[in-house]
Amino acid sequence: MRASGILLGISSLHGGYGIGKLGREAYEFVDFLKEARQKYWQILPLSPTGYGDSPYQSFSTRAGNPYFIDLETLEKEGLLKPEEYKSVQFGDNDRYINYGMLYFAIYPVLRKAYSRFAPNADYAAFMEKNGDWVKDYAVFSALKDAHGGKPWSEWEDDLKFARPDALKKAEEELKDDVGFYEFLQYEFYRQWSKLKKYANENGIEIIGDMPIYCAYDSVECWKNPELFELDELKRPKFVAGCPPDPYAVEGQLWGNPLYNWRDMEMNGYKWWIDRIAFATEIYDVLRIDHFRAFAGYYAIPGSDKNAVNGQWREGPRMKLFNSTNYWLGPKKIIAEDLGFITDDVVQLLHDTGYPGMKVLQFSFDPAADSVYLPCNYESRDCVVYTSTHDSDTAPGWAKGLEGSSLRFCLDYLGVKTREEIPDALLRLAWSSTADTAIAQMQDLLGLGNEARINVPSTVGQNWRWRISKGDISGEIKEKLRFLNETYNRVGTVRGKQSDAERGYVFR
Repeated sequence: MRASGILLGISSLHGGYGIGKLGREAYEFVDFLKEARQKYWQILPLSPTGYGDSPYQSFSTRAGNPYFIDLETLEKEGLLKPEEYKSVQFGDNDRYINYGMLYFAIYPVLRKAYSRFAPNADYAAFMEKNGDWVKDYAVFSALKDAHGGKPWSEWEDDLKFARPDALKKAEEELKDDVGFYEFLQYEFYRQWSKLKKYANENGIEIIGDMPIYCAYDSVECWKNPELFELDELKRPKFVAGCPPDPYAVEGQLWGNPLYNWRDMEMNGYKWWIDRIAFATEIYDVLRIDHFRAFAGYYAIPGSDKNAVNGQWREGPRMKLFNSTNYWLGPKKIIAEDLGFITDDVVQLLHDTGYPGMKVLQFSFDPAADSVYLPCNYESRDCVVYTSTHDSDTAPGWAKGLEGSSLRFCLDYLGVKTREEIPDALLRLAWSSTADTAIAQMQDLLGLGNEARINVPSTVGQNWRWRISKGDISGEIKEKLRFLNETYNRVGTVRGKQSDAERGYVFR
């Protein structure tokens, strides 16, 4: 069935505690989506943010971000008193996250909640099901704190190499800190499960996001080095990135260690099966980032300072997905098939049967032959986006259009001015043959690049933007309803109301 949804990370929800949380504002957003007749809420990774405050450089593939734990919910559970958090300064701007202030403010508050927490049967059940990864993450986090936040690669050798005797001693010495981080994961997933259940009960499905690679400074790389291409000193032999192109003459050096695909295959891809099983349990639909790397990936020598000397290697391809399908059965997965796409990527997408992505901002080459242009879609089984977290917002992109691309865009959309382009992009996405249409919240609000989420290969000003309380208006709801009714994305026949009765006229 044709459907639509909104892309908005949890961190970008409004609220008074420095960053979006899993509390009242999240439930209100679900209500908004339901009233706007949407089916999907697409979010960004839920994991703790690492280098550059990026959720794609996380300390863990499974842990939830403690920043998202709702403090008002902790008060209702008897774990916090109002004066312990309501007077705390978590940020200095309700539109942008101040990660520095947040880091120093939130953990003392969460520690107070932990001091009142008494493990119960629910906690025991959570730990029985998730204890292996939770324990590893908690020990890793406690050790990072004990080392002043330094990456594990800079710890003393016994701990750097995760030697059992040293870990047992550290766990005993840091028992309270380990318990604190275990509590945070219990509370996070307790709150997340309730929010997801509420969303599902109201007809909203969650599209989650899985970064393909792990960060070097992650619990996975520290505790399970056999999964990665590391040398005897646990240094990356090769790292991930992208080759040079006209926009990045030295390529992109991401620095993530590459997987040891040979050993993973010999082990039946168990780690990936477990990872996908976990992700598809906490989300309704899973978007896998940088899907092309399963077909072929770019390997850069670990000691290099840029991506010039990298080489392409063959990925696991259908061997991996045949294994996951065998053990898990079919799952709802969206493949992020953007970037340098070759025949092997196209073949893998076909073989898996996963829908790919169509980003409209990539469409407007005057040659009119772009695969992202709706008139060229060969299949309905795809997801069309007005923009993504890594791109300009629709208004920001329209502002930067020039020359023949601008003229072609105006002609294709049937509008006269640059200012009309963002709304016309929404119409184009919703009217396309793609089964699913997704818009960033910023595009609905008509916000420029001051609201952009991320500029790849930069740090310092990313992952900060949030909606404000007044942004979600009745007009926005009516705009989405109008789009869904007009372009048959609600599963019902469009009503016979007049524009005035409907309450919105799309301009």
